[in-house]
Amino acid sequence: MHIAVVGAGLSGLTVARQLQSQGHHVTVYEKSAGVSGRMSTRQTELGGFDHGAQYFTASSDRFKKEINDWKKLGWVAPWEEKLVSLDHGQSKPAGKSATRYVATPGMNALGKQLAHGLDVRKEQQIVGLEAHGNQWLLKVQADTVAIAASAGPFDAVLLAIPADQAAPLLGEFPAFAVEATKSIMLPCWTLMLGFQTSLELPYGGAWVNQSRLSWIARDNSKPLRRSGERWIAQASPAWSIEHLEEDPERAKEKLLKAFHEATGSWIQPIHAVVHRWRFAQSEHPLPFDFLWDVNRKVGVCGDWFAAGLEGGGRVENAFLSAVALAKTIG
Repeated sequence: MHIAVVGAGLSGLTVARQLQSQGHHVTVYEKSAGVSGRMSTRQTELGGFDHGAQYFTASSDRFKKEINDWKKLGWVAPWEEKLVSLDHGQSKPAGKSATRYVATPGMNALGKQLAHGLDVRKEQQIVGLEAHGNQWLLKVQADTVAIAASAGPFDAVLLAIPADQAAPLLGEFPAFAVEATKSIMLPCWTLMLGFQTSLELPYGGAWVNQSRLSWIARDNSKPLRRSGERWIAQASPAWSIEHLEEDPERAKEKLLKAFHEATGSWIQPIHAVVHRWRFAQSEHPLPFDFLWDVNRKVGVCGDWFAAGLEGGGRVENAFLSAVALAKTIG
C-alpha cells in the first residue's frame, strides 16, 4: 500500500519505519522545519537546549529491546546525573527510578536517525482528508503556496499527532474524533537559560514543588553535550494553563524569577528564551493501543494512547502505540 503518515515525531517516524520494512511505500508529512516533534532540541550559539521531552525510561520488554539496539548504534545513552526534589530551594534526594535515557548529542538526534531512509515532506501541514474512491487525498498547506494543495491518492492515512490536532482531521470518523477529544493535552511553557559561568548547583535536574515550575535540568549534564552552563525550566501544567496566552516576554520574566527562587542562585543569564508547547502531554490517555478503521484504512497513534502502560504522554507510549498499529496493518 501507499501510506501517508501525518507527523514526524517519534510515533510517526516509528510507524513509518515499521511499515516501510513491511514492504509498504510510505510518505511522511511534517508541518515543522525539522523532525522529532516534542523530542526537540533548540540550537543556539551557546549550544543545544532539549526544550521538549527531557529523557525517557522503559518498562516494557519491547521498548527495552529497542533501546538496547539504539544504544549499540550510539543513538542514545543513559543519563546518570544526580536528580533531586526542590522545596523552596531545599533539595532532597529524588529516590530511585528506572534508568533514564537521552538521545545524543541532543534529544532531536534520535528523530533524525529514525528519519533516515524515509520520504519526509517537511513544512507541509495537513489541513484535511478527502475520500477519493477507496483512497484518500490530503489537503496540504505550505508557506510557499497560497491555497491548500492536494497530495495522494493514498491507500491509507495514519495520524501521529497530538489529539487536539488529530480531532479536526477526523470529520469522516466521528467516533474517532470523539475519542481524540477525550484525551486532554496539557500545555507547557519552557524556559531556556544560558549562563556565562557555572551556577555550581549540586544536581543535574530537579522536580520543583510549590512553584510555577515543575522541572529544571542542566542540559550540559547529559552525555555528549557541548560544554557550557545551559538550563531548561518547565512550568507546571496548572501555571501553563492559567498563562497559556501570556505575552512571551512576561512569561519569561515570571519563570526566570521562579528559577532563581527554586535554585537559590541569582546569577543572571546571558541567554533567556521561552517556548510554549500547546499540546505537551496527555492528561487522560486513551485505554487503547491505537485507533484503526480496517475498512476505510485510517488510523491514529501516539503518546496519548495507554498502549498497555500506566499513564501516558511518555516516549514509550508513542513507540508502543506506533509498533502496535504497524503490526495490525501488516
